[in-house]
Amino acid sequence: MPSLSTPQPNPPDRPNPSSAPRSGAATRLADWMRNRSWAIAMTVAIVITVGGLVILETARERIAAEYETALEARDVTVQLSTLASQLARLSEHQSEFLLTKQDAAAHEFCASAARIRENEQPLRRFYRSNKADSAELASFTQILSLIDARIGAGANALQRAAPHPLDLSACGPISQADPAGATLVDSTLLLLRDNEDRRAQHALAASRADQRISTLCAAGLSALNIVLFILLFRNLGIQLDRQARVQRQLITQQEGLDQLVAERTRQLEALGWHLQAVSENEKTQLARELHDELGAILTASKMDVAWANRKLKDSEPDISEKLRRALANLDQGIALKRRIIEDMRPTVLANFGLVTALRTLADEAAQRNGWTLELHLPADDIKLDEQTEIALFRVAQESLTNAAKYARASKVSIALQVGDGEVALHIADNGVGIMPADLKRTHTHGLLGMRQRVAAHGGRFDIRRGTPSGTDIDVSMPSVSTATPSIDLPPAVPSKSTV
Repeated sequence: MPSLSTPQPNPPDRPNPSSAPRSGAATRLADWMRNRSWAIAMTVAIVITVGGLVILETARERIAAEYETALEARDVTVQLSTLASQLARLSEHQSEFLLTKQDAAAHEFCASAARIRENEQPLRRFYRSNKADSAELASFTQILSLIDARIGAGANALQRAAPHPLDLSACGPISQADPAGATLVDSTLLLLRDNEDRRAQHALAASRADQRISTLCAAGLSALNIVLFILLFRNLGIQLDRQARVQRQLITQQEGLDQLVAERTRQLEALGWHLQAVSENEKTQLARELHDELGAILTASKMDVAWANRKLKDSEPDISEKLRRALANLDQGIALKRRIIEDMRPTVLANFGLVTALRTLADEAAQRNGWTLELHLPADDIKLDEQTEIALFRVAQESLTNAAKYARASKVSIALQVGDGEVALHIADNGVGIMPADLKRTHTHGLLGMRQRVAAHGGRFDIRRGTPSGTDIDVSMPSVSTATPSIDLPPAVPSKSTV
């Protein structure tokens, strides 16, 4: 009877040092078996199936051998019975001759003797093979000698009883054996037939038992395989459910990440638009301050220097010369101030619109760089919202600047089209053309700035290498900006005319 005492755990202050590694190894083993359970079950099923097939094949071979043994024993029994019946007919022919003294009966006696010796051959081969034991071989050998003696004694009796000499050469040698040996031959043949019958019955019984065992084994293997396959498919179903849950979780996480990326992208686009708007506003503010403050200072200084020059022109020619140079420097400063203001906030765009601003910008760039200019602009100015006009103008300004710096072009074309609520700007040159690697570089801030400026207003920006050379830039934007984020910006400062 098992003990009912509860094992005492280790004291808290004396932990088992091998418990943690052992539990960790057991956990890893359990995880490994759980993850590989389907492979283990499949391997076991394959091993059991192969083993069952081997067992069934072995049983089939054994059953076939037992059936062959039974058939062989039945054949030997039939041959022994045939031999006994032939011996009986031999005695009948001998008795018939002794009664009738007819030569035909003597010839039938010899014919029966020949058939007996012929039927002895397969039995002789069987008993001399390894299938018969030594006792049966000795008994059969004794029967053969007794049969020969019986045939010889019968032939001797026929020869003595015949009224005239008979030709009994077909009967074989004539002997003087005791005819009483016939009883021993019959009893020995009966014993051999009984042995073969028992051997046949034993082989049949063994084959039936093997068949029952094979049937039970096949049924057991089938049931075991069915159980293993049920467990396997159950485990596969659990794993598929687990994978489906994990996939759903991944899809949910992916959707959350997509939403987060979309939200961050929207925020970045809004921030980019806000920064561009702030930059344009600051440029406008700075242009106004340069125009109002610096312009006033330069204009007043020019007026004072001009007055002093007029006063000292005749009395102080040297000082007048210095003042004339100062007036020239002031003119250069005013012109520089005017160019800076135009770059920061082009007054042509504010006063005359996008078409005139693009034409002026293209003419000035063509004059500076010696380009052949091809313009496809509307005849009349178009009315667009301020942010769209600024974005298109800045894209054209940056594109012409890049063409002047890198393209080494001789011809530039600019086209502007408006229709179906969309405005499209196309700029192309015949220079060396932009390389595909340049489109993937992250430090090309000019391209990124143009792309971001257009995307912030809901537009599309595409730059590609021209055919056969050059660079093509296509920009399409809503004619009224619909992608402007709702961000409070300081009001734009109206531009004034330059000095």
